[in-house]
Amino acid sequence: MTDALAIRHLSHAYGARKALDDVSFTVAPGSFTVLLGLNGAGKSTLFSLVTRLYAARQGQIEIFGADVMRSPGAALRRLGVVFQARTLDLELSLMQNLVYHAALHGIGPFEARRLGQEALTRAGLAERANDKARALSGGQMRRIEIARALLHKPRLLLLDEPTVGLDIKARADILAHVRGLVRDEGLGVLWTTHLIDEIDPEDQVVILHKGKALATGRAREIVAQSGAAEIGAAFAKITGADVERISA
Repeated sequence: MTDALAIRHLSHAYGARKALDDVSFTVAPGSFTVLLGLNGAGKSTLFSLVTRLYAARQGQIEIFGADVMRSPGAALRRLGVVFQARTLDLELSLMQNLVYHAALHGIGPFEARRLGQEALTRAGLAERANDKARALSGGQMRRIEIARALLHKPRLLLLDEPTVGLDIKARADILAHVRGLVRDEGLGVLWTTHLIDEIDPEDQVVILHKGKALATGRAREIVAQSGAAEIGAAFAKITGADVERISA
């Protein structure tokens, strides 16, 4: 089975500072994989390389077998992205935001509105189609950004710290929504976070620390191998970091 995402020996530096150092891991189709690390661990750099915001000079990135550098069109067609920073146009309606994004993927206006209505229904916001984006709560904005990322029917979804700035209920709702997409639609998901309470024992986890992938595997396996009681304590033992920094 072809991996949804394959990262092989990926390195990246900003001048003399190495942001990623020989990182390798995979995301399986229909799986939820967590990239866990503190701020500055290299999560956003890796995210930028996968999405081709930066060009990878060392290592290989493949999305369903398509090399991001050699075949960017084929690779990125299979990819949906939700960035950490809010990216909706606040002065456009929800439907206008979706139709505009669809046009960037070559989807015509009639089909875009049909897909947009489906996406709004899936997000539980069908009745808000004509409301301006600025009228939404933070959690609702995230739902629309996820819906927008899925308009062109990608099979891999990347989310960079998607719950930052949300309250506890909104965080739980977004996490449950994305897990439902994995379960019901077979999406492969890479979810980057520094919050340990967003991880289930059966999740695949990649612990990224100071640019290195220090552990990969199911959360329960990483916990058992580290001799810790839970994933936060395992993270602290593996990285030597203060567990309080990944708890809030």
